[in-house]
Amino acid sequence: MRVTVLSVGHKMPAWIAQGWAEYGKRLPPEIRLELVELKPEERNSGKTVEKAKALEGERVLAAVPSGGILLALDERGRAVTTQGLAVMLANWMRDGTHPVFAIGGADGHADAVRDKASKLISLSGLTLPHGLVRVVLAEQLYRAWTILANHPYHRE
Repeated sequence: MRVTVLSVGHKMPAWIAQGWAEYGKRLPPEIRLELVELKPEERNSGKTVEKAKALEGERVLAAVPSGGILLALDERGRAVTTQGLAVMLANWMRDGTHPVFAIGGADGHADAVRDKASKLISLSGLTLPHGLVRVVLAEQLYRAWTILANHPYHRE
């Protein structure tokens, strides 16, 4: 199974890349974690926030792999617990679904991305830096897998 993360943003600090890599390598070979970085739109005086978000949204939608199910990460989305993510992961693995998580730019997702997404998911009620969201998502996917595998990493 492939899990794709589309992230608006690039040039992340080394600790972001290290965190992403760490949780990616912890996942079993049957779950391949893939990161696609999308260039953020430049914010300049001639471009409105809405226009910049719309252009980033076009990049996100164009990057969704064929057959992928788009899941937009959004602080106003439905809150998901780790146990809930484990259930989703089990279903995706069973059905052969290719989940594609989208992390928006500095101003969030364009309406077009929200409209196209099969789900809006909130990882936290807090506003998180976009690079940190990558690491949190990778860790939570790993944790969800450990629940399914009865691995002792997750404790309740």
